Amino acid sequence: MQIVHKNGYYYLAHTFRKAGKPTHREIYLGAKVPDDIEERKEAFLRRILNEDAFVKLARIKKRFRQHWEKYPESVKKKILLDFSIDFTYNTNAIEGSKITKDETEDIIKDKISPNKPLSDVLETVSHSKVFFMVFKEKKQLSEKVILDWHYSLFRETKPDIAGKVREYLVRVGDYVAPDWQDIPKLLKEFFLWYSMSRKIMQPVEFAARAHYKFEKIHPFGDGNGRVGRLIIAHILKNGGYPLLIIDYKKRKTYYRALNKTENDFVNYLIKRYLSRHKDSVF
Repeated sequence: MQIVHKNGYYYLAHTFRKAGKPTHREIYLGAKVPDDIEERKEAFLRRILNEDAFVKLARIKKRFRQHWEKYPESVKKKILLDFSIDFTYNTNAIEGSKITKDETEDIIKDKISPNKPLSDVLETVSHSKVFFMVFKEKKQLSEKVILDWHYSLFRETKPDIAGKVREYLVRVGDYVAPDWQDIPKLLKEFFLWYSMSRKIMQPVEFAARAHYKFEKIHPFGDGNGRVGRLIIAHILKNGGYPLLIIDYKKRKTYYRALNKTENDFVNYLIKRYLSRHKDSVF
């Protein structure tokens, strides 16, 4: 999505694929870029998504529910365990863990510890447990819920920050996170937005926006990415959609999307989701 200037006027333009064909849409903005440009971008993106993407997402949900309900409970447990291994490996690897995919499976399934840093092993065990906490969580997301997740993730390896909102400044690459003194207000605003949006917004779009907003607040000294990706899982599961793994091998495109605008990130995540689930049932 981009702002285009032609013949003295501004337009909001976006090119995407619809039914496999390149499609272009644009809307007139006026002689100057309006102050509410981000709100207009969001409305424009949602209109475009409604043309094709939301229809595909609805089909994915329907197919998922049809298949998932047919599985015996023992099969469901195996699928979830395998998924938790994949999810845990990728989300921890993005954050620098040295544990491989095979080692993650050994740790979680067989309780076999590799010759790797103890902190990485402990965080692998903890993340798998928290994944199932998130999967079973039926409560509305709240500050207490994410603090509990964070505490459970890091109580063994980083007890000094586990379950605690940071009280110091942090920088992630070129991104300077908000002042720690502003975090209580930002979290309050985040959960108010969450409460207002969860029943009216398309779940995959909602998961993308929630993740982006949470990452920009960056409330913890460490573990923001892991908690943020668990938020995606929580929203998708409660919305009746199959879950999504942010692949370690594709982390650079993920980071690039996070460094752009919220609407750019939404567009990125929905494309990833459609690509991941076009043929899958989980």
